[in-house]
Amino acid sequence: MIRALTAAEVLALPAAVGLATAGRALGIGRTLAYDLARRGEFPVPLLRLGSAYRVRRADLLAVLGIEPPTTAAPTAA
Repeated sequence: MIRALTAAEVLALPAAVGLATAGRALGIGRTLAYDLARRGEFPVPLLRLGSAYRVRRADLLAVLGIEPPTTAAPTAA
């Protein structure tokens, strides 16, 4: 059984992740993730870099409904 990533773990991901990691964030296994990608049915847009798939963290956050933390603008001194 695949353990889906928590919201905190997804927020801690780098700007782009591999397909297996994106699948874990969505609660799906590696095999299904690659199958969906090959069929063009992966639930978030994919970046194709040669033979590798990458997924933007921002797209994962959007599909999972996770709001990224807001950073306060620096105040003028």
